[in-house]
Amino acid sequence: MTPLADLATPALLVDRERMEANITAMASSLGGAGIALRPHFKTSKCVEVARRQLDHGAIGFTCSTPAEVTLLQDEGVGDLLWAHQPVGPAKVAFAAEALRRGGLMIGLDSAEAARPLAEAGVAVPFLLDVDTGLGRTGVDPARAVETAVRLASLPGFELRGVMTHEGHLGKYGTDRTGLEAAGAQAGACLAEVAASLRAAGLDCPIVSVGSTPGATSAPFAEGVTEARPGTYVYYDSGQVRLGSATLDRCAQTVLTRVVSAQRPGTVIVDAGVKAMSSDGLAGGSLGTVCDPSGRPLEDVVFGNGNEEHGYLTGPGTARLTVGDLLRVVPNHACGTTNMWSGLHVVEGGHAVERWPIAARH
Repeated sequence: MTPLADLATPALLVDRERMEANITAMASSLGGAGIALRPHFKTSKCVEVARRQLDHGAIGFTCSTPAEVTLLQDEGVGDLLWAHQPVGPAKVAFAAEALRRGGLMIGLDSAEAARPLAEAGVAVPFLLDVDTGLGRTGVDPARAVETAVRLASLPGFELRGVMTHEGHLGKYGTDRTGLEAAGAQAGACLAEVAASLRAAGLDCPIVSVGSTPGATSAPFAEGVTEARPGTYVYYDSGQVRLGSATLDRCAQTVLTRVVSAQRPGTVIVDAGVKAMSSDGLAGGSLGTVCDPSGRPLEDVVFGNGNEEHGYLTGPGTARLTVGDLLRVVPNHACGTTNMWSGLHVVEGGHAVERWPIAARH
């Protein structure tokens, strides 16, 4: 066991008790409603975390990158969904090889993206990616049947169901009522698309929604069969802002020290943007600044950073001096994870294990 004060900073920490409580709570919520859980692996990129999710009933994982797919296949984990379009020769070649290994589905939203893979001569189980409001990838619901028919007609392609990512729920901010209503609408929309595919004579056993903000609404729409939340395993400041969790459920923090205090109202810490994530800035901040015990410093803001330096401002900085230890709950856990090659597991104020983070870009 290593006291936190003895760790080199910056360091990525994960509170074991909070993480395991989060895993248990999500598994119970979805499992109690008969909804399958296929977590997004990108949040942890850590096999030790994934094993705990599987132990609590996860049926498999959702992957963002080829490296994530490969890592989990090498670990013997089956029932994977690669929720990204396999476009370009390198990705097509990878997808073909990964599909030959088995236990993989691909997310697709067009025949144009699929045709090169069809030429590889492999069986391609796929989910039709449907846009329920985010406006990123995903076919418009009105064109879902037409697109699914075209995809299913390609040699070796087998429609397994439909999927969506209701990432647009983040725009509701602190309006949790509006967020919940939009999540339920996204789930209902996807279920309606599934029904239209079945009416057209297509099999559609999987109806898969996916987000942590929507995990209390979208999966419970009638007809939805599985959910793909990711951030829930750690939570973060962004999820606190959206009302998905309270700060005391956030398991991931970045340990940092004050390294300079030359100007009134500002102190500099040794955690910059290479230790944090700027994605999805929560309240204009890189994260929630806390003391070493995890208590938030309400009058200190982490508003900016360079590569290896973070700028803390606000009245509370007057109490901080060079050498002070702080913990920051990142604004986005997934992006923060990708900055690190390993994490320290924390119990009772001590680092007790170090787990590798892999499958990074």
